[in-house]
Amino acid sequence: QLQLVESGGGLVQPGGSLRLSCVASGFSLDYYSITWFRQAPGKEREAVICISFSGNINSTDSDSVKGRFTISRDNAKNTVYLQMNSLKLEDTAVYYCAARSFSCGNNPAYWGQGTQVTVSS
Repeated sequence: QLQLVESGGGLVQPGGSLRLSCVASGFSLDYYSITWFRQAPGKEREAVICISFSGNINSTDSDSVKGRFTISRDNAKNTVYLQMNSLKLEDTAVYYCAARSFSCGNNPAYWGQGTQVTVSS
């Protein structure tokens, strides 16, 4: 009933850009943080970047995306975005959005199904 749906993934060349969207249905994102995770085949899921319910941004442990990825939210549209620039081969993964009440942290309550991002020349 409560869902998060990602979109915007696809194939892009190194150095290119993509913008991912995460739309919530069945609940309001007003009081939730949203974290973008990613997972490549054979690798563990990694938290990339998070935005709290109040708009504070936490890059988590992903120093590799600093200066390249930007997270933003539009509560009126119940949507969170991930702008990805200067994409690298190692950015290839399934990207998930996940919601947690209030501040960024572990154990999100809701997960999307993911969208594939492939960076290839």
